[in-house]
Amino acid sequence: MHSPGSILVAIAVAAVAIVLFMGLGNMLRGGNPNLSQKLMRWRVALQFVAIVIIMGVLFFRHN
Repeated sequence: MHSPGSILVAIAVAAVAIVLFMGLGNMLRGGNPNLSQKLMRWRVALQFVAIVIIMGVLFFRHN
């Protein structure tokens, strides 16, 4: 059984990957540049959240 921390990390990383691939798909299709910018902002924010979750899991796993 996976720990709740591992599940949270997997969800956070998956969210970053999904937004990344959505942005790449939009760019490759020549889609709306405003959407590309919005997706990039979402990706950066999600990466921050993912790093905070990963650091929290590591901190609490070792304490």
